[in-house]
Amino acid sequence: MPTPPEQPAPEQPATGPQASPLPVFPPGFRWGTAASAFQTEGAARTAGKGPSGWDDFAARGRIKDGADAARGTGFHDRYREDVALLAGLGADAFRFSVSWPRVVPGGTGPVNPAGLAFYDRLVDELLARGVAPAPTLYHWDTPLELDRAGGWLARDTAFRFADYTAAVADRLADRVPMWITINEPAEVTLLGYALGEHAPGHRLLFDALPAAHHQLLAHGLAVGALRAAGAREIGIACSHSPVRTAGGGPADDAAAGLYDTLTNRMFADPVLTGRYPDDDLAALLPGPVADDLAVISTPVDWYGVNYYHPMTVAAPGAGDADGFGGIELPEDIPFALRRTPSADRTDFGWPVVPDGLHELLTGLRARYGDRLPPLWITENGCSCAPLDDQARIAFLDAHLRALHRAVADGVDVRGYFTWSLTDNIEWVEGASQRFGLVHVDYATLERTPRASYAWYRDTIAAQRAHHRTG
Repeated sequence: MPTPPEQPAPEQPATGPQASPLPVFPPGFRWGTAASAFQTEGAARTAGKGPSGWDDFAARGRIKDGADAARGTGFHDRYREDVALLAGLGADAFRFSVSWPRVVPGGTGPVNPAGLAFYDRLVDELLARGVAPAPTLYHWDTPLELDRAGGWLARDTAFRFADYTAAVADRLADRVPMWITINEPAEVTLLGYALGEHAPGHRLLFDALPAAHHQLLAHGLAVGALRAAGAREIGIACSHSPVRTAGGGPADDAAAGLYDTLTNRMFADPVLTGRYPDDDLAALLPGPVADDLAVISTPVDWYGVNYYHPMTVAAPGAGDADGFGGIELPEDIPFALRRTPSADRTDFGWPVVPDGLHELLTGLRARYGDRLPPLWITENGCSCAPLDDQARIAFLDAHLRALHRAVADGVDVRGYFTWSLTDNIEWVEGASQRFGLVHVDYATLERTPRASYAWYRDTIAAQRAHHRTG
């Protein structure tokens, strides 16, 4: 492979919709971007990697546009090129994920030395380029054997995850400054186990709740395994959305409250307070729940927030229905989603509501008070296809301004990862939704930085320049 360029960014200055520069974030605020293994790595069975539940889901034809998830964006073979892009961006950190079935092919049993060696090389390459590695240990790619044995419905999966975590930490903890245990357990539960739209494809509705509990237990066990290996700066990345009532009366308000409980508080409360938000809900969960909560609430160093847009919720019935990420909810559940008003929408059809990020962060601080550790924005971005992606620049600019307002209002936010570095396989949407600062030609895997790459590079540079000059 040829040596990647040192500065792969476009030469021209970035342009954007805002005439004024971003307000200055506090000293030490860190800037990064993100990716995940299944969406980018490719080389599905290379070097001893086992199949994941998502590999099986794709093989069953569940990727809508037929994109080759086994090839991905070729990150496994082209990681040095992508790390050069990160260096050209001036990123402080890169959030990637470790593929569980690449490291432990069957989910349990022997570690695959070649799999660990890949992440060893990636970490060293990042450090050599001045980019801090921030691995996520679970970004949805459950080893297929564990999926077939019950996946997150099975309590044992949490303990196998802790074993895998220990193996990764034993190899990398001496060089990795920041760890993420699990990404978006709410989406795994809702889309993978309740609605059947994502792997493993179960349609269990409220009987999916054990999958939520076992992921949270896995998180707590992983925090313990990481600490035992000397790891530091440990957190979890949870998706959160402000929940707005459709405003039709008490029934809408009650439905919105239930939705907030199931998608926000169900995951934040156990981690941050050691309790589930509702005793009746806790009674539906398996195992020694009180004992498990003591593990789940093992203190973390920071808490990750993935934000895309608010949700507008009503009681079931007629109305301007909207889907959950484009997925229609069944009619027999006790809430319905309504279209969130917004002046703009992304290529995915998601509403663009920057003020929702400020609302969310200040709401978390109000709800959890001193129990809320420092925050990171672990995902924020939009689908936008053109190379001259002015809509993405406008999106990022507006959301960073909303984030700055939250910081100015006293919310302790330490850093920001935009999603994502490159285009990737957007789960069931395949290659049709493009979130990357860098365009990927899926025929050739050639990378081309978009205008937003240059804008983000210049934004990071301007923030640093301010702190250097005072």
